[in-house]
Amino acid sequence: MGSGAKRRFLTVLAAANLAAGIANAACVPDVVEVRGDWGKARFTVDIADDPQERARGLMHVPEMAQSRGMLFLYDAPHHATFWMKNTLIPLDMIFIGEDGVVTHVHENAIPHDETVIDGGEGVVAVLEINGGLSSRFGIEPGDALRHPGIDQNLAAWPCE
Repeated sequence: MGSGAKRRFLTVLAAANLAAGIANAACVPDVVEVRGDWGKARFTVDIADDPQERARGLMHVPEMAQSRGMLFLYDAPHHATFWMKNTLIPLDMIFIGEDGVVTHVHENAIPHDETVIDGGEGVVAVLEINGGLSSRFGIEPGDALRHPGIDQNLAAWPCE
């Protein structure tokens, strides 16, 4: 194989590997995608999947990049409630059912507010992002979230 053909082969191989990596990136633990009629949004997330991590959440975090968030994962559907005690930044809370479908969005939760935010029944995950982003994107009930923490047998938007 000549050097030009070899270079083209390596370029095609690199492009294929990059494309495969991008396709699989949607289903890694630290990435969440949300889609709706408005398009798609992608967030790099920290996972809170045990009682201590969920209790701490984003407390005491002074700022968060627009592309970041926290994903709370639960073992079974339950009635989810949150509050903002010791939370320094406004947050949007996106409540997710067992099929990965958004069931409720609470926008711009107020820092330090101890008022209970009720996400409703049947919640298996909650995505917290910077306050105002859900409105900016158009995220609303009925949109779908893709993440490996959602039961792939039930997922409206499964990992590929």
